[in-house]
Order: sequence, then structure tokens, then C-alpha cells
Amino acid sequence: MLIGNKKTSMKAWGDQLDPTKLSGIRFLADPTGAFTKELDLGFDAIPVFGHTRAKRYALVIEDAKVKSVHVEPDNTGTDVSMAEKVLG
Repeated sequence: MLIGNKKTSMKAWGDQLDPTKLSGIRFLADPTGAFTKELDLGFDAIPVFGHTRAKRYALVIEDAKVKSVHVEPDNTGTDVSMAEKVLG
């Protein structure tokens, strides 16, 4: 799980969603948006938030390879990036 937020926020997500640390899910922060920028998944939200924001997206990664990419067409919706849709 990756969030464009602080490490402390991601730690809280991890503590809540995977308290035993046995799920195999890694909780990563992208506070500067560098990862999102490399993926070209940012959008101009300056008029609303004062900075660029990440589009809502989900990546399925297995063995260090991207298996599938799910990007919301309107940047913020939940039509294609929700766990139920991504994981089937």
C-alpha cells in the first residue's frame, strides 16, 4: 500500500490493517510524490489543494514486477481501484 503521505500515517495504516505483519503487504509513504511522478500518475490539483495530487490508482505487483495497473479515469473515484475490483 502506498500513500502520498508521511511515514507516520503509513505506520498507522499498517498497524491498523496488518497488526501481526504477516499479510505480506508493505505500507509505503510517498510524501514528496516522487514515486507518483515517476509513474506519471499525478494531476493538477493546485486550484483546490495548492499542489499536485496523485490520481487514485492501484498496482498489483508480484515478484517485483507490475502485473496490472488500475487508474481511476476521473483521478479520484473508486470505480476501478477498489480492492474488490483489483483482486477480483
